[in-house]
Amino acid sequence: MPRKNPNAPIHAGSTAGRGRPLFVLRIIGGEWRGRKIRFPPVSAIRPTPDRVRETLFNWLQGVIPGSRCLDLYAGSGALGLEALSRGAREVVFVDVEPAVVRHLSDTLRELGCDRGRAARADARDYLQQPATPFDVIFLDPPFAEPVLPDICRLIEAGGWLKAGGLVYLEAPAAAGVPELPAGWKLLRAKRAGEVGYHLARRDAADQAHT
Repeated sequence: MPRKNPNAPIHAGSTAGRGRPLFVLRIIGGEWRGRKIRFPPVSAIRPTPDRVRETLFNWLQGVIPGSRCLDLYAGSGALGLEALSRGAREVVFVDVEPAVVRHLSDTLRELGCDRGRAARADARDYLQQPATPFDVIFLDPPFAEPVLPDICRLIEAGGWLKAGGLVYLEAPAAAGVPELPAGWKLLRAKRAGEVGYHLARRDAADQAHT
């Protein structure tokens, strides 16, 4: 059955167009460009739309090669896999769902990629452990969970992001720009249908004056 609102985010388990199942994503660029990746039919998974991913990785094109990335609400793995395809040095995928973690581990093996690893954990619990700072953090939690301000505070308090590091935040467009910690600077903010997506930087210079 066709979707009534073509701009609404697609949820796993639904169909589009001619009954096509939506448990598949496509890598947009890099080493695995055009490769289709299946993901498990977990109801909370909502892959970042292709056009949003394309814009995001255009923003990050000079940053991703050689970077260390955290995909904290990994879900389908779309963001972390895209980063690996485009030359990230390491991606850590974190998700609370066992099926998701198994899927991501299997996918990395199928791709022959040893630069990624998947960990099963609640996002808040993961951020309580000692940190090794990342260059880029992807935050795309389920839209039903308005957790971004709290998670950003935990990232800042725990030292999870390098000075000058970047954070991608995805949330319902109607919610506006998530509240950011002191010393984080909003660089980009766009909307695609019901999806709001934003890029922020942890600015060490700003922090020195707060």
